[in-house]
Formats: sequence, structure tokens, C-alpha cells
Amino acid sequence: MSNKKTYAVFGLGRYGCAVARELSANGAEVLAVDIDEEKVNNAVSSVPYCKCADVTDPETIKQLGISNVDVVIISMATNLEASVMATMLCKEVGVKTVIAKCSSEMNCKILEKVGADRVVFPESESGIRLAKNLMSSGFVDILDISGEVSMVELEVRPEWDNKNLLELNLRKKYSINIVAIIENDKVIVNIDPEKKLNKNMSMIVIADTSKLAKLR
Repeated sequence: MSNKKTYAVFGLGRYGCAVARELSANGAEVLAVDIDEEKVNNAVSSVPYCKCADVTDPETIKQLGISNVDVVIISMATNLEASVMATMLCKEVGVKTVIAKCSSEMNCKILEKVGADRVVFPESESGIRLAKNLMSSGFVDILDISGEVSMVELEVRPEWDNKNLLELNLRKKYSINIVAIIENDKVIVNIDPEKKLNKNMSMIVIADTSKLAKLR
């Protein structure tokens, strides 16, 4: 699988490492950074490009070339001050998407105030799940049901617009089972197979994890 976006992960604790390793394993270009040299050395075997650096320093952000990175994941929830500073510096240099891990609802509000585009609670979203969502172009969300089966919220693609499920025959083409359609924030489980789809809808499907590449 390939992904044209570039990523940086700040903080190589368990969560940060999980994100960086999953992204790297799926072919993404990832820069992993931590101020702790031991953590950097532990991560380098699975994330080729690791740096020991202080991401709260503006000069370091410039030297690392963070302005050229598409998505930065800040995984330093135990240090709110560092998370805030890193978030602000990333937005200042023009990073389009900054995702910050937080340890409390109040911390999330603070990080959003200083520019974080998205905040995550590690208790509700694992690092691996976050990485899979980032890598899954066209997927709104993805959740592993088991090692072999995933539930995916999938956007209605432009080529599916104004066609119904009978015409598209997605089950045969992509080996997926459609369990619901979401329209205007309403989840419809009793699906009319002749109902026309439109680009503002999304679908919840269940599929073999190994078959998801066909959807990308």
C-alpha cells in the first residue's frame, strides 16, 4: 500500500511508537522524534527515520523540515506544556493537519484552542487504529472486529453517485457486506437496494481485512 502524504510523530512512548510503526509498515514516509535518546534507539529498527530532538524549540522545528510534513501526530500527553508548544509551532510553520494525543477533556480543549485539528484519547482510540485511519484514503473510519474482519465507514465515491446498490453490485466486486447507510447524520439499517446513492452519503460495511486494499 502506498500513501503520498508525509507524517511526523512527536513522542515515542507506546502510543507514538504504535502510530509511527503502523504508518511506516504501510509504506508511509514517517519522521519519528523524541527528546529521549533511548526511546529513539528503541524505535529506529521499525521506523527508519528517527531523530533525537526537542520539538518545543522553534529552530529544531525548522531544521527538521516540519513545514514540509502533511500530518503531525503529537503524542506527549503527559507533558501538556510541550504538547501545546509543539502544536503551536507546527501550525506556525504551516502544517495542514496536527493531531494531538491528550490525557483529559480539559487538555483536549486547550490543545484545540492552540490549533490542534484533531485530538484523541488513547483509551478510546489505539495508535494502530489512528494510523490505519490516516492511511485509509476514502475511509471515514475503520475498526477491527477481529484479526480478519473490519468494520469500515466508507464515503460514497463520485462514480457511485446516482446509482443504486443493485447496479453497483459492491458485494461481488469488493467482497463487502453493507450493513447501513448514513444520510444527513441518520443511520439507515433497512436499506432499499434500489435507493439512489449520492456523494453526501456514507456506508458502513463489514469486510475481510485482507480485502480492504481493493477499496483504496
